Amino acid sequence: MKPIVAIVGRPNVGKSTLFNKLIGRRQALVEDAPGVTRDRHYAETERVIYVDTGGFGVGDEPLLKAVRQQAQAAVETAELVLHVVDARTGITAADEDISRYLRKSTKPVLLVVNKIDEPREGASMLAEFHRLGEPIGASAEHNHGLHDLIDRIEAALPVPGAEGDDEDDDGSIRIAIVGRPNVGKSSLVNALLGEERVIVSDVAGTTRDPIDTYFTRGEHAFVITDTAGIRRKAAITQKVEGFSVMQALRVLGACDVAVLVLDATEPAVEQDAKIAGIAEEQGRPLLVVVNKWDLKRGSMKEDAFRDEVKRAFSWAAWAPIVFVSAKEGDRVGKVLELAAELHRQAHVRASTPLLNRLLQHVTTEHPLPTEGGKSLKIYYVAQVGEAPPTFQFICNRPKLVPDRYKRYLLNQLRETFDLKVPVRLKFKERPGSKSREQALGRYKALEAKKARRRGNRRKLATDD
Repeated sequence: MKPIVAIVGRPNVGKSTLFNKLIGRRQALVEDAPGVTRDRHYAETERVIYVDTGGFGVGDEPLLKAVRQQAQAAVETAELVLHVVDARTGITAADEDISRYLRKSTKPVLLVVNKIDEPREGASMLAEFHRLGEPIGASAEHNHGLHDLIDRIEAALPVPGAEGDDEDDDGSIRIAIVGRPNVGKSSLVNALLGEERVIVSDVAGTTRDPIDTYFTRGEHAFVITDTAGIRRKAAITQKVEGFSVMQALRVLGACDVAVLVLDATEPAVEQDAKIAGIAEEQGRPLLVVVNKWDLKRGSMKEDAFRDEVKRAFSWAAWAPIVFVSAKEGDRVGKVLELAAELHRQAHVRASTPLLNRLLQHVTTEHPLPTEGGKSLKIYYVAQVGEAPPTFQFICNRPKLVPDRYKRYLLNQLRETFDLKVPVRLKFKERPGSKSREQALGRYKALEAKKARRRGNRRKLATDD
C-alpha cells in the first residue's frame, strides 16, 4: 500500500494549490476564499497518495466541526503530514493550535511556509516560523521551492520494500470486500469462511477497521479483507468513520480482486458506481456481488437486475455479476471461484505472434481510418504488462488513432482472450521514426536543391 501524505492547515493558506502542484494536475477546487475545500480529496502519484483537507476552522458550527473531523481523520491515517501556513500573514493562533495538535498526534510533520513569492525574501519571512518547527519555504502558485519540498517528502517516507512493507507478496489472492454501509459485506465474509469471523450488525457503519483473514480453498490461498462501508464524502460526519473510509480506499488500491457488494433490495446507485470506478482506475479486477437476493427472488429476475447494473456501470460492463444470499449461504462459493478466475485473467500472458495474427486480422477486417489527411498504420503489438494486462501498439501516428478504433481493438482483445478484467492499451511511435523522418526531410531538401541547380543550369544554357 502506498503511504499517505495529508496536507493540513487553517483555511486559505494555499493547501489546494499545493495539492494540485504535487499531483501534477488541477484536481482540487482552488479559489481565493476560505473554506472552499470541505471534504478530503485524494490523488495518487507513482510514490504516494496525497490527501487535501478542509481548513482547521475555529468554531462549533456543524460544518466547521465536520471539516475539522475530516482533517483529523486524514492525519490519523497518514504516514506524513504537511502543515501549511501562510508567510504573508505570519503565525496565527489557529496555526499554533494546529501545531500543538500535530505534536500530540506523534506523526512526522513537515512545516511548509507557503506564499513566499519572492525567493530573495525567503530568509526573513521564514524567521518567525521556527517557533513551530523547521520551516520549508515555498510558493505553490509560482512553483518556488517545490523540488526541495518533494525531496523532503521522499526522505521522510518509508523506503519501498523495507522490512514490514505491506506490499510483500506471499502468493495469496488478496480480495477486498467493498461497498456502501449495510449491504452485507461482513455477512458475506462470514459465509465465505463458514464462521463468525467479523461482527455482523444491521447498524450501518459497524465495521471500522479493515480486517484480514487468511484461508485456503482447494488449490488457492486467499487473504480476504472486510472494509468499512464507503459512504459519500458528504455523509461522513464522524472522525472515526472518515478514518475507516481512508483505510478502505487504501485496501482497494492494494488488493488483487475487488468484490463490490450491492444490496438486491435497491438498484445500483451513484456511490456504487464511484466505488467501482476507483477499482477500475487502480486496474483491479472487479466482481459485483448482489447480496440479499433471497429478498428479491420471484419478484425480479436476475437478467433484469444484471442489465440494470450494467447500465449503471456501462464503462465496466465486462465485470462479472453473481447473485448470492450471505444470510442463507446461497451461491457464496461462486464468489471465490470467480475471484480466482479474475486473478488468473489479470495475469494472463499473450504470445506476441498470436497478438500480431490478431492485429493482422482486425486491421484487415476494419482498416485504420485516415485522420486529417494522414494515413495511420499499426506495425505490431506486444503485451508489456499484467495486472492489468497492458498491450502496446507500435504505429506511425499514435496521437491520431481515434478513440472509436481504440475501443474496437480493446473489444477484440477482450473477446479473443476472454478478459473480464481492466485492460490497458498504449500507442507508441515506432523506434527511429523521427530519425527516418529527419533523414527523409534531408533527402527531400537535397533533391530540391539539386532540382534548383539543374533548373539554373538550363536557364543559363537558354540565355546563352
